[in-house]
Amino acid sequence: MTPEQLAAAIRGALVSAVDSGDLSVTVPDEVRVERPRNREHGDWSTNIALQLAKPAGMNPRELATSLAERLRALEGVAAVDVAGPGFLNITLDAASAGELARSIVEAGTAFGHSEAEAGRVVNLEFISANPTGPLHIGHTRWAALGDAMRRLLDATGATVTAEYYINDAGAQMDKFGASVLARAAGQEPPEDGYPGEYVADRAREVLAQRPDLLELPREEALAVARDLGYVTQLEAIRRTLDRFGVRFDVWFSERTLHEGGAVEQAVERLRTQGHVFDEEGAVWLRTTDFTDDKDRVLIRANGEPTYFAADAAYYLSKKDRGFDEKVYLLGADHHGYINRLKAIAACAGDDPEHNIEVKIGQLVAIAGQRMGKRLGNAIYMDELIEWIGSDAVRYSLSRYPSDSPLSLDGEELRKQTNDNPVFYVQYAHARTANVARLAAEDGVHRADGFDASLLSDPTEAALLAALGDFPRVVAQAAHLLEPHRVARYLEELAARFHKWYDTCRVRPMNADEEVTDLHRTRLWLNDATRQVLANGLDLLGVSAPERM
Repeated sequence: MTPEQLAAAIRGALVSAVDSGDLSVTVPDEVRVERPRNREHGDWSTNIALQLAKPAGMNPRELATSLAERLRALEGVAAVDVAGPGFLNITLDAASAGELARSIVEAGTAFGHSEAEAGRVVNLEFISANPTGPLHIGHTRWAALGDAMRRLLDATGATVTAEYYINDAGAQMDKFGASVLARAAGQEPPEDGYPGEYVADRAREVLAQRPDLLELPREEALAVARDLGYVTQLEAIRRTLDRFGVRFDVWFSERTLHEGGAVEQAVERLRTQGHVFDEEGAVWLRTTDFTDDKDRVLIRANGEPTYFAADAAYYLSKKDRGFDEKVYLLGADHHGYINRLKAIAACAGDDPEHNIEVKIGQLVAIAGQRMGKRLGNAIYMDELIEWIGSDAVRYSLSRYPSDSPLSLDGEELRKQTNDNPVFYVQYAHARTANVARLAAEDGVHRADGFDASLLSDPTEAALLAALGDFPRVVAQAAHLLEPHRVARYLEELAARFHKWYDTCRVRPMNADEEVTDLHRTRLWLNDATRQVLANGLDLLGVSAPERM
């Protein structure tokens, strides 16, 4: 019996109680079941009696006791206990619990997927680094977390668009162009330019396309160096993200907001909402009406729009494109943006508590080194992948909440030991694959038999309990946008699998031992574990190796 089947059975018992006149209440469309924290309290628990007691006009324990009698009559239910103020703790018999193994194998890659977030329409913007240099470790954290969030939302039925905002307008692009031109001429970049070695690579690429670069008038040469350098750098960023397994549905250029008049239109739209005012020759947005610490300038007195004006135009673009939720994943130095962006949402007529969410990622350190493209001492994503490996980087960055500062030990993440979490989980998957290979050599095949009642060992009950919890973990991680919940779940699942592996054999002990349904049924459980490990790793963008 799967959690979904049990939840449906509980709802059926409620409907039956209403139909018989024992209960007068509107039965909810869905009933939730969860794993009790203490396994001694049963396989599943529900607080449905607590939820319905008041509308039913009954004491919660009285309602729970009445419902427990009906549940005990269900096939596959071994025991039902009423606990505390009215919780129902349900224990399944071995056969019903074991059926989960077959259900998982038959569901395959779809197990854990649901429609829990159906109806959500989300624009998920992450990384959005200036195209003035390679992605560094700070961007890498958002690449890992943002892509995992996208995968989780997609797996739970949401309509999600992953978006990269290209900051390709403004003074930094001009400084980048000046740096590329200087390198092309064999000179050092300007003092306020970009000294990283990659700038020389961009300069060579620009010269390959425009051999006449250094013969052009200074202003024309600067424009060519900036624009061609931008294109080649953006392509380098795309290649890095492809290598890291991260994809975007939309690459949105900031330039288009300025060139298409969207910034000016945004100012006028906000003015019609009554939140724009003029003062000292500048145009302001009254964001203090919506928790911001000060009002923000949209258009300077000299007529030039501010970055904030582009932020407002960009938010309105997302709104116009039909995104109900706009999620921003920003770096640690962007904490001040939270109130500003929420104020923009409010000024645009949205609910800042629903239509926008701003997540701030804390710093990541390796060996205490500070990073910055302009300082030329960054640890780049490409280097991390080369040094540690994409899987280890993605997993280690996904297993912590985004607001937790991180200090990673690259050499520890390269080790193939159980102390390395990504190795521990991937090794569990590889071990399940090895069990299946060896079982096949010994003539153990799933198709030859399955008897769920044989999965009666305590380690099997514990493993099945963990497997059954996967859909709930995925749904919760998607709803909260917290991929670390999946990573921590996988580590617990791997631990239970390793313990089961040490206790229960799938293969016969020797050539003389007959292959029985016990071996075959345990193979189903082994393969169910492999499927869940693979599904969970895929949600984090991490591979599930067959051999290690």
